[in-house]
Amino acid sequence: MEDATQEHLEQAEHAEHAASEGNPFLITVSVTIAVLAVLAATVGSFESLETAEAINDKSDAAYLQNKASDQWAFYQAKSIKKNLYEVAAAQGGPTADAMTANAKRNEQDSAKIQADAKALEQQVDEKLTDSELHTRRHHILTLAVTLLHIAIAIATLSIIMRGRRWPWHGSLALGVIGLLAAGFAYL
Repeated sequence: MEDATQEHLEQAEHAEHAASEGNPFLITVSVTIAVLAVLAATVGSFESLETAEAINDKSDAAYLQNKASDQWAFYQAKSIKKNLYEVAAAQGGPTADAMTANAKRNEQDSAKIQADAKALEQQVDEKLTDSELHTRRHHILTLAVTLLHIAIAIATLSIIMRGRRWPWHGSLALGVIGLLAAGFAYL
């Protein structure tokens, strides 16, 4: 991010130098470069935010998946205990009723644990979906920032070429396409 900021400052310095020449068109190009630099920095910030959100959502999904796995392991343990109590109750004897009661209790516990595990798995799916959305936005914003940077470089050609207008027009077109791409990221 610091390199991009430095690049924008260099472009602004070029624009300031051109503005000092007094050519009205070069002043317009200089202002265009400054505006494009601000837009590129802003879109770049959104790109960074989307990257962070994608990483956070993936991390949250992994954490929730671990919790769901723990719940499923707990569910299996309860199920095994229920089956052991049922086998013990089937053997008969003075503790058969207590074993049957323990089997029923473990069956009731496992139903709640199973519901919790399924709810956690649903949260995992939601976090992964969110992460995919943020990743998609990141990719589109990367393209948008790239187009804005190219637009800045092309606008600078107008200054270097002492007032040629076609690079400036090209930079405006690329700047608009970059802004449209950035807006498309959030549709």
